[in-house]
Amino acid sequence: MTMFSQFAFSVFEQSIADYHVYDNVYQPVNNPYTKDKIEHLLYAKNWVDTVQWHFEDIIRDPQIDPVAALDLKRKIDASNQVRTDMVEYIDSYFLQKYSSVSVKSEAKINTESPAWAIDRLSILALKIYHMSEEANRIEASAEHRVKCQEKLNILLEQKSDMFSSIDQLLKDIESGDKFMKVYKQMKMYNDEELNPVLYQNKK
Repeated sequence: MTMFSQFAFSVFEQSIADYHVYDNVYQPVNNPYTKDKIEHLLYAKNWVDTVQWHFEDIIRDPQIDPVAALDLKRKIDASNQVRTDMVEYIDSYFLQKYSSVSVKSEAKINTESPAWAIDRLSILALKIYHMSEEANRIEASAEHRVKCQEKLNILLEQKSDMFSSIDQLLKDIESGDKFMKVYKQMKMYNDEELNPVLYQNKK
């Protein structure tokens, strides 16, 4: 039986592979899953992560035009908000899935929700993809490839550990040994009522 973490990771890998067919941050997403499936949300989540990964590469170009850099910084800020929203949507899926679970009196709360763990797994999928590229980059030096392979091995070990920990968390929630408590992200810097730079400029 495929556990949820492995299932989610396979969707992330598909999203990453699809993105790199054209490798363009402005290409439209072509989500292959219907909106009623959790796969749709997982694919969309990772696509946003993948585009942002490449935004972060581009903005570090020392020759980037300052105006273009500012525009890109705002795109990254918007992307971060979308990523946060998607994490909350994924947590809503888990909240609904486990809504009928009878929580044990001694149940404990986890330091992070399932979706935030899934968020880290999505980023890990990107790290593995790109570190694998570097470990196999023909024009790179042998020393570079060896160092990247060593890092890749650690990332793969981390993947195994994350699979175990995420699936154990879901198992504990399902059995009532742990319970979910989701806090909505209260980002302040995009809010005209909370960011002093924004609300002072409204005067």
